[in-house]
Amino acid sequence: MSARDPIADLRRIAFLLERANEATYRVRAFRSAAKTLGALPAAEVAERARTGKLTELSGVGDVTARCVAESLAGEEPVYLRRLLATEGTDLDEAAAKLRDALRGDCHTHSDWSDGGSPIEEMALAAVELGHEYLVLTDHSPRLTVARGLTAERLRKQLDHVAAVNEALPKGFRLLTGIEVDILADGSLDQDEDLLARLDVVVGSVHSGLNDDRAKMTRRMLTAIANPHLDILGHCTGRMVSSRPAGVTGPGDRGHRARTRKESEFDADAVFAACAEHDVAVEINSRPERQDPPKRLIRLALEAGCRFAIDTDAHAPGQLDWQRFGCERAALCGVPAKRVVNTWTADRLVKWTAGRS
Repeated sequence: MSARDPIADLRRIAFLLERANEATYRVRAFRSAAKTLGALPAAEVAERARTGKLTELSGVGDVTARCVAESLAGEEPVYLRRLLATEGTDLDEAAAKLRDALRGDCHTHSDWSDGGSPIEEMALAAVELGHEYLVLTDHSPRLTVARGLTAERLRKQLDHVAAVNEALPKGFRLLTGIEVDILADGSLDQDEDLLARLDVVVGSVHSGLNDDRAKMTRRMLTAIANPHLDILGHCTGRMVSSRPAGVTGPGDRGHRARTRKESEFDADAVFAACAEHDVAVEINSRPERQDPPKRLIRLALEAGCRFAIDTDAHAPGQLDWQRFGCERAALCGVPAKRVVNTWTADRLVKWTAGRS
């Protein structure tokens, strides 16, 4: 039997573990091994596997070494085969049709802020999923716990994204963006000139989530009226303890099972403002968020809002969580024509530029 690509098998295992929301240390074991072995000549990897010396390398343990040996022998690693056999349930027809219509993801994070993987790794995972584009939206400076980007760091990231795009497959685009904090007065937590340079701006409330209804409504309405804001992210800020089918096990810092009640605001006024200013309402696909709840998705739909079905991914495997958002959107009757990331990258960027 001809040998398989052991690096690709290790990366695939890590991806599937992330998608299943498994513990971070498991994911890290396979990504670390892939990184270590990827830096070596293929002949050396094969020789170390033959002589049982793979585990002498930093980042390669018994389990990952066994997977490499099975790959080189032309066998699908048992660990990978087990993960593939226990994948989640299929989407129903309406949700699957909506998922197939999506061309990209407008809310993702890298290790420049609180994500766990380099920008390049996130982009390549998006390519493998069949995306046409990925919007990189690391956090803004006020969110220090997430290593939010100062204006200086964001400028450096813009240069880095340009360089990454040069190396990515033709036909795929990594778009610039930010998840900017909506501050207490409704202003956006980044320099205006930088926000104007970005392809997509997602704005989210991360602090003062227990503000009273009137204060939170004023805060959100001010942000929505800002011409730089394109997408209103996870609008209620809630965390739920239940998880969709197929998502099991403890997650990393971003996906621990916990609960947080919804922020209170005048949803009629907020969604009317989104429709008026042509700001899309995000349907956040993270299992622990499921934000907004279905009753608010229906309200936003009735108000005439556009939507963005995003993963808020902090790791490559989480990029496949869009199916969870599609399931909720389909249950609420959201048509593909109302979802901005069913558009091409050119149309998306033209829309955001026109809004600014």
